[in-house]
Order: sequence, then structure tokens, then C-alpha cells
Amino acid sequence: MAKDKPTKPSAEPKEAGRFAYEGLERLLHERSRLGILSSLAAHPAGLIFNDLKLLCSLTDGNLSRQIQILEEAGFVEVIKSVHQNRPRTSCRLTTAGRKRFVEYLAELERVVRDAAPTPATPFTKQLRPT
Repeated sequence: MAKDKPTKPSAEPKEAGRFAYEGLERLLHERSRLGILSSLAAHPAGLIFNDLKLLCSLTDGNLSRQIQILEEAGFVEVIKSVHQNRPRTSCRLTTAGRKRFVEYLAELERVVRDAAPTPATPFTKQLRPT
């Protein structure tokens, strides 16, 4: 059985900062906020609080806090209204928030492309320790 030849690491990096991924914002990279933004991106008219809570599997308190963080950063707007004599809170992405989220997704796509195996090497084999 032939063993794979180890590849020699290159002496110099080809591109400085190639894997720095400056476009990945820590604010968006948190799982709850990523879920909220993805849900709102899929629903351009916005979502009422309880629907967003259900879609993201969050508690009232956690969702409220994450929305507050995203609102302060300018990603979402919160709309308070009354529906059938009951208060209703809904959220939607701001124009700037949608733009920044799309830029963030483009950066994530770059991470996936950079980590993807070559056609000759399956991804799972590439990640196995040698």
C-alpha cells in the first residue's frame, strides 16, 4: 500500500493576510445574531417578535437582548404597534444592515472557497489527521 507523500510547506506565504478575513464582523458571527439576521434577510417585510423567537429557538430575554445589540449597531429596526388591541413588536433589517449582512455573507463564502478541497481530494480526507 503506497503512502501519500507529505507536501513540503512553502517557505514564504504567497499573500500576506490572505486568511485574515477582515470582513467577518464579531458582532455578526455570534450564533443567535446570525440566526436573527438570516431570518430577517429571508423575510424583507420583517417578522413579529414571536415568529422570530420561534425561528431562531431563542427565549424572550435572549431575543430581546440580541435585537437590542443589532438595533444599536444599525442592523435592525424595531417597530412597535398595536394589533387587535394588543401590543406587537416586529423587526426588520435596515437598508444598511442588509448591505452589511450581504457583505458578511460574501466573506463567509470566501472562507468556504478557501477551505474547499481540490477536486482530487475529498474534504473529509483533507481534514483527517495524518
